[in-house]
Amino acid sequence: MTPVPERGAQRRDGGRARLWWEIAIVLALGLGQAGVYAVVRLAYLVTDTTPLAETTTTLNPSRSDREVFDLIYQLLSIGFSIVPALLVCFLLWQNARPHLGRLGLDGTRIGRDAGRGILLVLAIGIPGLALYLGGRALGLFVGVDPAGLDAHWWTVPVLLLAAARAAVQEEFVLLGYLFTRLRQLGWGPWPIIIATSALRASYHVYQGPGAFIGNFAMGMLFGWLFQRSGRLLPFLVAHFLIDAAAFVGYDWAAATWPALFGLPG
Repeated sequence: MTPVPERGAQRRDGGRARLWWEIAIVLALGLGQAGVYAVVRLAYLVTDTTPLAETTTTLNPSRSDREVFDLIYQLLSIGFSIVPALLVCFLLWQNARPHLGRLGLDGTRIGRDAGRGILLVLAIGIPGLALYLGGRALGLFVGVDPAGLDAHWWTVPVLLLAAARAAVQEEFVLLGYLFTRLRQLGWGPWPIIIATSALRASYHVYQGPGAFIGNFAMGMLFGWLFQRSGRLLPFLVAHFLIDAAAFVGYDWAAATWPALFGLPG
């Protein structure tokens, strides 16, 4: 006769399975989907006849040759892409204050957290730029054009919104949500840090092997610091500032060092 599991064991097993399904759905709506496409894109590039170092990719391309529709498409894309972050806010919302405490947001120490985010930019931004320039010279990076938009009155605001979108979409899910759910599943700190870093690196791999290495290292640092502090705002600020500088400052940098960006001199 087959023994009947206890009700508590059934609830625990069912809860674990439900959490895994929840994680899979959240990732399939955003970062996991991006990771799959990035791997396929890299496979396409490395099997193409054009050397990897001679290819380019555009992060914020124009979406229409008509200015007003380009703006509409840009705003729609940014809006819909933060839906996974809104979903994790819904899933981890607490009735008692701080409502988003499980995501690492409590509305306190904003100035201190913002300052720590700026320090993170200095710690990551300069080594990251050096890695990119060295990787381009070695053929480990695709030429990246962070801003493919034409010059309009709304170009800079949209690029800043895109930088904010990337920060919210990635850090809410990778740090706030996954750290919470994987802890609930019994994972230890370092397995969580390594897994989330690998996921962060996976959806950047279309930029070349160097991008995987750089973003994995960034993920390890972010994950280790978040594990220690439990505060999400410094990483939102750092991510936003790094992307904002890349998106808005690209035209100047590309004009100054065209060869490093895969552009004719």
